[in-house]
Amino acid sequence: MNVIGRIVSMPSLPEALKGLGELAYNLWWSWSPEAQHLFEQINPSQWKRFRANPVRALLEAEPERLTALAENAGYVGAVEATLARFHRYLQSRPQKPPRIAYFSMEYGFHESLPIYSGGLGILAGDHIKAASDLGLDLTAVGMFYHEGYFRQQLTPEGQQHEIYEDLRPEELPLVVVSKDGKPLKVGVEFPGRTVYVMAYKAQVGTIPVYLMSTNLPENRPEDRALTARLYAPGQEIRIEQEMILGIGGVRLLRALGLAPEVWHMNEGHAAFLGLERMREMVAAGSSFGEALEATSAGALFTTHTPVPAGHDSFPLDLVERYLDGWWNKLGISKEEFIALGREEKSYGPVFSMSNLALHTSRAAGGVSALHGEVSREMFKHLWKGLEPEEVPIGHITNGIHTFSFLHPEMHALYERSFPKTWAEQLHDPSQWTVERLEESELWHIRNKLRAHLVEEVRARLFEQRRRNGDLPASLRAAEKVLDPTVLTIGFARRFATYKRAILMFTDPDRLVSILNAPLPVQFVFAGKAHPKDEPGKEFIKKLAEKIKGLGLEDKMILLEDYDIGLARTLVQGVDVWLNTPRRPMEASGTSGMKAALNGALNFSVLDGWWAEAFNTTNGWAIGDGRTYATEEAQDYADAQSFYDTLQYEIIPLFYARGAVGTPSGWLAMVRDSIRTCGPTYSAQRMVDEYHRKFYTPLAQRSAHLLEKNAAALKEVADWKKQVQSAWDNVKVWVEAPSTTINQPLQLRAFVQAYGVPTKTLRVELVVRRNSGDLEVVALQHAGQENDALLYTGSYPPARPGSYEYGVRVVATHPELSSPREVTFVKWAGAVVEEPVKV
Repeated sequence: MNVIGRIVSMPSLPEALKGLGELAYNLWWSWSPEAQHLFEQINPSQWKRFRANPVRALLEAEPERLTALAENAGYVGAVEATLARFHRYLQSRPQKPPRIAYFSMEYGFHESLPIYSGGLGILAGDHIKAASDLGLDLTAVGMFYHEGYFRQQLTPEGQQHEIYEDLRPEELPLVVVSKDGKPLKVGVEFPGRTVYVMAYKAQVGTIPVYLMSTNLPENRPEDRALTARLYAPGQEIRIEQEMILGIGGVRLLRALGLAPEVWHMNEGHAAFLGLERMREMVAAGSSFGEALEATSAGALFTTHTPVPAGHDSFPLDLVERYLDGWWNKLGISKEEFIALGREEKSYGPVFSMSNLALHTSRAAGGVSALHGEVSREMFKHLWKGLEPEEVPIGHITNGIHTFSFLHPEMHALYERSFPKTWAEQLHDPSQWTVERLEESELWHIRNKLRAHLVEEVRARLFEQRRRNGDLPASLRAAEKVLDPTVLTIGFARRFATYKRAILMFTDPDRLVSILNAPLPVQFVFAGKAHPKDEPGKEFIKKLAEKIKGLGLEDKMILLEDYDIGLARTLVQGVDVWLNTPRRPMEASGTSGMKAALNGALNFSVLDGWWAEAFNTTNGWAIGDGRTYATEEAQDYADAQSFYDTLQYEIIPLFYARGAVGTPSGWLAMVRDSIRTCGPTYSAQRMVDEYHRKFYTPLAQRSAHLLEKNAAALKEVADWKKQVQSAWDNVKVWVEAPSTTINQPLQLRAFVQAYGVPTKTLRVELVVRRNSGDLEVVALQHAGQENDALLYTGSYPPARPGSYEYGVRVVATHPELSSPREVTFVKWAGAVVEEPVKV
């Protein structure tokens, strides 16, 4: 048939079941097992095929089945109770100020909406869910990829094949965004044409999420495909996608009549939004400097990875072609425009989206404490003259949306054991009274979850082998793999090389000896590699080869098609969650948090979140966090740590059973893991931190500038321009001993700063102890001497040690949000006095 259109007809629900229609179109059901169970009962045999999608369940429902359910008093009562709980949830969430716009290239809400690739999307989805739980006034913007992210198939040799399927928005919990009865559309200018963008709305609790699409008949076929696939290969399509997200996203919100006070860029993909917001202000009469100050005052950038490939950059000629004329719109030169994102690479200059995001925001952060340190080191070149720890990039450690990943049985156990206020105060450690978790009950549930995992692994492996044409003996063997009573370790994540999925095979003989020892252990692996990540795909093949080559196919299972659904089953069912990244490349990681929530123990390199969470009694560390001279040395040391800890600590503890058959030592660690990880690594804690540390202060800062009106913006913009033009002429020198022993340092600093407003100058003594600790002391202005400003100070070390010091002059304006916001810094040269003799 030559298909020219589609017809969609939702069933006419019986009056008693009308509430199902309302529930289906709010992704609140994705963290409500009761709501999901209602939809599953409509057609239980097809629920998995529908990817647990309520809208699809309703579309495929037989009228007779709906009638039967409407006549089932128990089912109708469950619908009414769930709907009442849903309404109470919505009504109890006030919209706390400020108004926030959250932009992300991907969102992982549920496996039925595959518009995510991995951790970044899952984190974004959990951020939105927690924002709803906390009642934030937030609007999210993203993209609807009508071919989604690929489904993965693996050959017996571990070769990954990518399968793309058309996602039909009418079969998903999405509604078209309309205005005056017609789909709302905005345009984004590309070279020689305008591309039109419409949007679908996904309602996530109280939060609207607008997902943009270019799949419109008025666009050229190649432009309709711009939003077909997440992270489509090729720099040209990538810059087009990011223009749609950033520029188109701002225009969409404006068309909806929204005026956010805070703009949150979740990674650099969204950084073009800063350009569009500045264009609006310049068009309204502001100068570029004023527009930059006003827009950046309310903008936040979260960076998610230290991996260079995760920071998009484009050739300058591509940027000049796609953004031709934008410098005129902003009232600046092309060179000034390019400087907003310019980054010097070994092969030449590029336009960095992360640099653009940092230049157009006044707050930035990484996603763990260690990642914050790494990010400050990565981007210190943008703040010349500051020490790495002074670079104004902070961190908020990631968290997970508790109820999206907590198994219902564990949830019920917590409800029985924790205070009644626990579910509403997840980030309060006092609510997690783990001492009330009864040992035998906890162990009973853990055994059930492991057994459920083994059942799911067998079913998936059978289907995987059947699809690959395996012989009947292999299919029968699939139904018997793994043992539901055996210590089970899970490893599942994106197959990037730095995650070192094959680290445990460094010494294959030792690995085999551990797996064939009297106390058994078994592994489950899963994960995708990006379609263009050939080294990552090769890692999957190597993993499959090593498992097969060592004859471990009954003890090590590699599953295909990793998604949120499989991840949920794994983190709920394993006993140990394994993570082996090459430190410090794992920015945060969240899968281990989900495992801990469900009573599994983490066994991980001290990287990302685990570097903060590990306390020696809530899991195990691989390695000791030191830095090695080579990757090979680090891999070898970490592998030996893996073997030793697994063989001598983990396995014996799991099988050390008391008189009643429960592993008391193991469960003590489980309790401590739940206690330490449950509240601290909840998305509720994470989003609450964002609200307190970033959203509210940024909104206040932005409002302050607006209240002072254009005069304040002009003052700051003019000051920056004045200082910029004169800063090369600033000179600073110091009279002080080059070395002092057993007495305070006394020094005098002189500054010549012609053309720079002296009231905005600070002269600072910067002292670093040999331990690495940094201290900054402001020197006092003491008048003028020999045509130079004089500053004096004294520094008595607070504790013994060896110190180094330097002196610098910094220009900072009182209207800036931080004295480290700008990079007008100049350091003094050598001191001009002989050492003090003692």
